Amino acid sequence: MSLRNTLWLALAFVGATTINAQKNTEAYLFTYFTGNAPEEEQICYAISEDGWKYTPLNDGKPIIASKDIARTGCVRDPHILRGEDGWFYMVVTDMKSSLGWSSNRGIVLMRSKDMVHWKTSTVHFPERFKGTMFEHVIRVWAPQTIYDERTQRYIVYFSILTDDGSCPYDRVYWAYANKKFTDIGQPHLLFDMKSASIDTDIVRDDEGLLHIFFKTEGSSQKGIKQFVAKDFYNGKTWELQPGWCQDTNKAVEGAGVFRLHDGTWVLMYDCYTSGHYQFCKSTDLKTFKQVQDTKTEGAFTPRHGTVIAITGKEKARLMKAFPNH
Repeated sequence: MSLRNTLWLALAFVGATTINAQKNTEAYLFTYFTGNAPEEEQICYAISEDGWKYTPLNDGKPIIASKDIARTGCVRDPHILRGEDGWFYMVVTDMKSSLGWSSNRGIVLMRSKDMVHWKTSTVHFPERFKGTMFEHVIRVWAPQTIYDERTQRYIVYFSILTDDGSCPYDRVYWAYANKKFTDIGQPHLLFDMKSASIDTDIVRDDEGLLHIFFKTEGSSQKGIKQFVAKDFYNGKTWELQPGWCQDTNKAVEGAGVFRLHDGTWVLMYDCYTSGHYQFCKSTDLKTFKQVQDTKTEGAFTPRHGTVIAITGKEKARLMKAFPNH
């Protein structure tokens, strides 16, 4: 496989590590969207005490209107990150799926001090990167953010597809965000599986190894694969792990990995054809065992999202801002 442009990328990945194993955290925040209709392609919150069972906030309604933040008026795949600078960062796919799966042209960048009030900016790739291959994107999917301690900058990574042949299948790219998190620089290739790969999530374990989770769509079995990497300076340290991470034979997407207060790792993913989210646990980030299926019904209908740990004060603030009635 190709790992061009990664040999010089010396990422300490503080922001991609166990951000959910924060001291003084008492609960967990699940950020997600709820479905494929325009009124469902919105950002929602749910709270959990144990990381497994979640209660939606705001009666399951959006915490911010997509029409106010996205060029398409709809968003998907929210990823939230606790920053190193006192800010929270969120990135989402700027997409209205009713226009087709190859209809989105950009992402939304969001930054907040309290997870209640968000400053937002859109990055429309055909305009932002006019004259490059990225002018021709027909989808920019599932962006996520990490922190590069070496440069003290935030990085956004995502998969793209173009209609000019320059990226004929979904590949994963990364780009630096600017200081105010309102724009990104020129994207660079992160990895290339020689077939479609989407929905990447990166964490670091206690031994300092990077675990890069992603969904492959170009094999006989579609599912969640994983690289383990010792060093981004040397692409030869990237090792593709055997087998599949999901503990199911059902179709899955949107892998999200976080850590519980007791050190247990959680891998969750959207069983999008089966009507539920599945949560698995692991002690080594390699073997995952199903714990529960969370049905997507009633007020809680999560689709592709992410979880972070939050403090008691943060939990109280969110529950006050987005109460259930």
